[in-house]
Amino acid sequence: MHVLSPMHAMPLQPSSRRVALGLALLAAACRPAVADAPLGDRERAAIAATVERRLREATDLRAGGDVVARLLAIYPDSGRVVSATGGQYSTSRDSLESSVRAFWQNVGRNMRDPEWRWGPMQVDVLSRDAAVVTGAYRIPHLTPRGEPHVIGGAWTAVFVRRGDRWVVVQEHLSDVTGEVSATP
Repeated sequence: MHVLSPMHAMPLQPSSRRVALGLALLAAACRPAVADAPLGDRERAAIAATVERRLREATDLRAGGDVVARLLAIYPDSGRVVSATGGQYSTSRDSLESSVRAFWQNVGRNMRDPEWRWGPMQVDVLSRDAAVVTGAYRIPHLTPRGEPHVIGGAWTAVFVRRGDRWVVVQEHLSDVTGEVSATP
């Protein structure tokens, strides 16, 4: 036969309170974290808006300043970046940077009054730290001879959150062959 001691009927002592508090904290820590909870519509929309805004700011050719630096700002500073375009692909940040610089030196700087125009974008938020964007773009401009010209295509990019930045870790650009339109 087991007899309860008078201590079991007494209020919790300070050391018992600490044990009870510790157990409560442990139980709370074992619950699923917010990061594991399903995304709500509001959070999903906020992530989509952030990613889209980041992309539009990076491709704003009228913003002035260093265009190449702004275009490269949507990629991680180092590490692997998969970029596919024109039937080829690269997997390093250095190769991507070299390609962006070559594009701007050979094509971009010859465009007069260019404006990057995005059509509707499809932003699929995969998680709190990943999203995929697909959109069509046009860049109407004048050639060095003053003739209207447009280049464009479609672009799909996988964005991931690294710290407080959303960066592209994988992309595919599909250029429209021939001229998109004769009017800017």
